Amino acid sequence: MKALFLDRDGVINEEKRDSYIFNKGEMHFYKGALEAIAIARKYFDIIIVVTNQRGIGRGLMTTDDLESIHSYLQDSLMQLGGKIDAFYFAPATDNSHPMRKPNTGMALMAKKEFPEIEFSQSIMIGNNLSDMEFGKNMGMKTVFLHTTQDEIPLPHELIDEQFDSLESWAKNMEN
Repeated sequence: MKALFLDRDGVINEEKRDSYIFNKGEMHFYKGALEAIAIARKYFDIIIVVTNQRGIGRGLMTTDDLESIHSYLQDSLMQLGGKIDAFYFAPATDNSHPMRKPNTGMALMAKKEFPEIEFSQSIMIGNNLSDMEFGKNMGMKTVFLHTTQDEIPLPHELIDEQFDSLESWAKNMEN
């Protein structure tokens, strides 16, 4: 089974500079991002969000706050014919925690819930090298979006492809 793994902040929605998204009112989707996820549904059996959420570990927000944000994302997506099959998050503040990307805990949770996932047939899309390392650690193809960082010269050992947005990646997939 082919899975699409997506980071959230900086991929689907704009990152909040030097802070966290605390509620759905702060969730500003990138132009075409939700449509891109709906397009991806034609090519992937399962779509999963994997997101580091240190704000929970720091006590700045709750798991309920995060679930409300993800419900808003899901509702917005479903209006366009898209759907995210699962959300996994890492609330830990310690970068060495097994759930925090680039560590593979969230991918292993996904495999436990969806044992049919074939990582070698799957793609990880993110806007940080830790996302790319997470994907490579699981044998996935990686797509780097330079939405929040400069384009990285290719070839690069962690990056298979790069685009300026989720929308441009989806348009490329359609061609």
